[in-house]
Amino acid sequence: MRAVAYKTPQPISAETSLIDVELPMPEAGGHDLLVEIKAVSVNPVDVKVRAHSAPPADELKVLGWDAAGIVKAVGADVTLFRPGDEVFYSGVISRPGSNAEFHLVDERIVGTKPRSLDFAAAAALPLTSITAYEALFDRLKVQDAVSGAGRSILVIGGAGGVGSIAIQIARVLTDLTVIATASRPETQDWVKELGAHHVVDHSRPIAPQVAALGIGAPGFIFSTTNTDSHIGDIVEAIAPQGRFVLIDDPKTLDIMPFKRKAVSVHWELMFTRPLYGTPDMIEQHKLLNRISELVDAGKIRTTLSEIVGPINAANLKTVHAMVESGRMKGKAVLAGF
Repeated sequence: MRAVAYKTPQPISAETSLIDVELPMPEAGGHDLLVEIKAVSVNPVDVKVRAHSAPPADELKVLGWDAAGIVKAVGADVTLFRPGDEVFYSGVISRPGSNAEFHLVDERIVGTKPRSLDFAAAAALPLTSITAYEALFDRLKVQDAVSGAGRSILVIGGAGGVGSIAIQIARVLTDLTVIATASRPETQDWVKELGAHHVVDHSRPIAPQVAALGIGAPGFIFSTTNTDSHIGDIVEAIAPQGRFVLIDDPKTLDIMPFKRKAVSVHWELMFTRPLYGTPDMIEQHKLLNRISELVDAGKIRTTLSEIVGPINAANLKTVHAMVESGRMKGKAVLAGF
């Protein structure tokens, strides 16, 4: 089968940073589905792994943690899907990725593809939806109010992949006032279209802009990017006893300034459940199905912003460079081989 892989970590500009390869066809066993890949999208994790994670000597590493496709075969223990089902999912970082014609994935982290979306539009959603949903409801527990705080959430990096879906989920499934950050006219318009009540510019101090809204200090802050640059504003803006979640990888993170306000700090990593095979791993199957239902009901829209072309090394290099620029709006997708 055709796939895109790499042998050594290199800058994306290097000729062999990603290469087209032929690999053996995988076989489904246990809880695995064998999925024929129809579309994939690229996330910051793809870029980070490609740049820093070396596969064992003389081996190839296939990236890709967002996919939509058709189930072609199932393992003996599979109960949730059958061949012919259309699915979407984000896989797990410890297994070969979805940048291949066929891919193995555990059924318990797979959802039914929204009927109203084509494969490309669906492929933009899984990883970011899981991340946003878990951050909001499992980490921040936004369903539980923070005493004395404004009933609001600040989403830093609102126009990116995770921010774009977090805004929508918060609007549809909570009563929170959503404040999103964006710095360019086109990204500010984007987050407004997605449902943000207020937009502030993260290229300027964030806390004074939030205070100027006059709606009270937010009880919840969700940082998707550049947390180390914004940590002072986060400490200043958040309400006492508030809850803060982050998903990026700051080189250092001093959380001592949060002590005076008794703020709880949470990490979200959507790979944790499948990485450790947690007893509640199937929650990702359930939440993807819920996202699918919300999409088909017209309450959430895909965050697809561009289809770059078919799945091959050249196009994946283009999208990796787009992600590395830090100026993405929504998600870029590749469709077909």
